[in-house]
Amino acid sequence: MTDDGGFATVFAAWVITGLLSLVLMVMTVAGAVSARHRAESAADLGALAAAAHVLDGRACARARWVVERAGAELVGCAVSGWDATVEVAVRPAALIGPARATARAGPVVDGQAVDLER
Repeated sequence: MTDDGGFATVFAAWVITGLLSLVLMVMTVAGAVSARHRAESAADLGALAAAAHVLDGRACARARWVVERAGAELVGCAVSGWDATVEVAVRPAALIGPARATARAGPVVDGQAVDLER
């Protein structure tokens, strides 16, 4: 019988702790990236919905409806002329701050923004 003084057990505990810490960091970063993508998608969809309802006066209400169904929170909504700007936040599962995104949408013809002031 060898007398290793429990070295293998201590070493294994440190290796397992290190691996678990690494997995936790990777999951936190993945959650933050996922939240950022969800926030960007929700902002884009909310801005498009708001721009589609500028004329009937329900732009921000419609944006809120779309953003909430995308799993995000509407932080801000503004209409300026024909353009709608929407800001959203998504809180990831980890204990980090929310991911925020802003999107703007307005009238487009043939892939170009319409300048209604000409």
